[in-house]
Amino acid sequence: MNRRIYLDHAATCFPKPAVVLDAMHAYSVRDEAAAGRGAYRASRNAGEIIARLRRELAAWTGAASDQEISLHTGGTSALNAALLGMLRPGDHVVTTAAEHNSVLRPLQHLVANQTITWTVVPVDPHGQVDAADVIAAITPQTRMVSIVHAANVNGTLQPVEEIGRRLHGQFAAADKPLLMSDAAQTFGHLPLSVSQAHLDVLAAPGHKGGAGPLGTGFLYVRREVQDRIRPTVFGGTGTRSESLEMPQEYPASFEAGNMNVPAYAGWLAGLRERRGDGSPELALEQSQAKLAELAAELYRGLESIHGVRVIGRPHDPVLPVASIAIDGLPAADAAMILDSEFGIEVRSGLHCAALIHQAIDSPPDGTVRISCGETTTTEELDCLFNALAELCR
Repeated sequence: MNRRIYLDHAATCFPKPAVVLDAMHAYSVRDEAAAGRGAYRASRNAGEIIARLRRELAAWTGAASDQEISLHTGGTSALNAALLGMLRPGDHVVTTAAEHNSVLRPLQHLVANQTITWTVVPVDPHGQVDAADVIAAITPQTRMVSIVHAANVNGTLQPVEEIGRRLHGQFAAADKPLLMSDAAQTFGHLPLSVSQAHLDVLAAPGHKGGAGPLGTGFLYVRREVQDRIRPTVFGGTGTRSESLEMPQEYPASFEAGNMNVPAYAGWLAGLRERRGDGSPELALEQSQAKLAELAAELYRGLESIHGVRVIGRPHDPVLPVASIAIDGLPAADAAMILDSEFGIEVRSGLHCAALIHQAIDSPPDGTVRISCGETTTTEELDCLFNALAELCR
């Protein structure tokens, strides 16, 4: 079957915009050089691509300065840099059962090594945490509160802004725990201003809503708390090469080794195309409206099919991400049949999220996850609904 209906955008967006691939190819065949490693023109140009990408990411996140943005190989590496770089022995962390394993596993590693303690705040049957429960879990030893912006299993939006306002209002600056958010499912799709949400740390990959290639990501660290983060990867940065110590200044302290400039050139092109002649804010408003329409269409269609059970339906779906179970058919088998018989690509299993499934009443083998992107068409969703109806006969 030649037809490919791609409905796994929560994993990575596809297809990547043509400008992304064009920019990567043009850079690689014409201008490739190691950034910050030479005074010749191509090396300087590579450094300028990185500088422009930093400025672009600052604009998309509402950061006060591009020097609050470090570049990484993905959201997972950025989150690890933050968690392993900021937490100290004796610290306590508050997080939620909706988190991705890219947060849960680093924290579990620190707990298992008796470095930190943590409280995992439960979520409701829709996969959403209560902001009051998060605040109530804070102790005098709490150093960080880590809240995913949207659950990757079912797209449920978490009250990050409300938690940020409460922390800002209830704690003196010296006593306030750091607030971190994982925006893997929302960066480039939904508005999230680090200043309005009072975020200290924000991490996201570039290859989902950010319209970039795989192998890209960023970490925002508010300037006022940068002295609390220590590097976890060491090596050359192109500066202060006479010293055996890593540079102290962020973001250089978190960018050891050669940077993936071809991918960053593509990511920069993708972000610029996303906003066109307008602002990131306008692009995000338009994206949010489009995705909300798709979410309504997706849930309306799924809920009309006898034999399909929607798992953990959000209170008010904002992202077109849904988890389902099909009566009498394991999730892996359903996904395989959708692919082999109908050319429809979805994901099955537990989706790298270890704790949310019990709360939303997933089957033991997990769910079939359907996730749309802004390029998903009504015709593609109709093909999905018809295929699922056939599976349920």
